[in-house]
Amino acid sequence: MNRKQKILELAKKMGIIRPRDVEAEGISRMYLHRMYQRGEIERIGRGLYALPESMNSESFSLAEVAKQIPDGVICLISALHFNNLTTQVPHKVWVAIENKKWEPEFRYPPIELVRLTGSAFSFGVEIHYVNNVPTKIYSPAKTVADCFKFRNKIGLDIALEALRETKGNRKATVDELWEAAKVCKMTNVMRPYLEAII
Repeated sequence: MNRKQKILELAKKMGIIRPRDVEAEGISRMYLHRMYQRGEIERIGRGLYALPESMNSESFSLAEVAKQIPDGVICLISALHFNNLTTQVPHKVWVAIENKKWEPEFRYPPIELVRLTGSAFSFGVEIHYVNNVPTKIYSPAKTVADCFKFRNKIGLDIALEALRETKGNRKATVDELWEAAKVCKMTNVMRPYLEAII
């Protein structure tokens, strides 16, 4: 297999590659740059490359953020959209980071940061492979609880829609929703809405 084929196979397998991934295969990063100049591979961000055909995926920006912020977790409207639990189309990728973590700087895709700590950050994290990139996304139950927690930022209507869709589509049980509400300290806020859908 020649260098070009190796790089294309690597991009197909990993979804998004970096120059160091190519170097780990014993290929100079300059070869990756030449392929980019010839249009054989797309540069999607600083030091990030992907196959042109993979960029048509609606979830591609989630994979890109996961690659750039590996400790972050896709949350709120982006997590709802990924799980088909909202009619909202996010114009930014919503991503949670631990409260004291650094603030990532990049131009694309646009992101909306949410800071969480302790179990409110670590609870309900699921790994999904988006364009072959392992991507951390909150579970439907945790996402609903977060929507209530950040209702002043995203709107109570979105939180209520998320709760209805999650329960109606059986993406989470009432017990799972209640557990997430406890972790997010939203039991008092969510109780009347949960009682209404039981």
